[in-house]
Amino acid sequence: MNSKRRFKTRIGKKEYTLIGTASDEHMRAVAKLLNDDLTKLKNQSQKLSDEDAAILLAFNAISEQLDKQLELDQLRSHHASDDSEPTE
Repeated sequence: MNSKRRFKTRIGKKEYTLIGTASDEHMRAVAKLLNDDLTKLKNQSQKLSDEDAAILLAFNAISEQLDKQLELDQLRSHHASDDSEPTE
């Protein structure tokens, strides 16, 4: 069982201490992607508040997660139907 650990990082202009079971490498990669996306959003619309940018990033992340889950479900369904077909 993985034990939880603390990970300190800066996201945007704020320091955070995150707690989880992921490796430091994983947490650094997530923080980098988040900061890259945050910078991209803020460059596209300088008037965007930090809160609005965070909401948009969360919305985009959940939307992408749903898309990936649908894709995975379709692959599993296709694979299951391939397994149920008789072979000669």
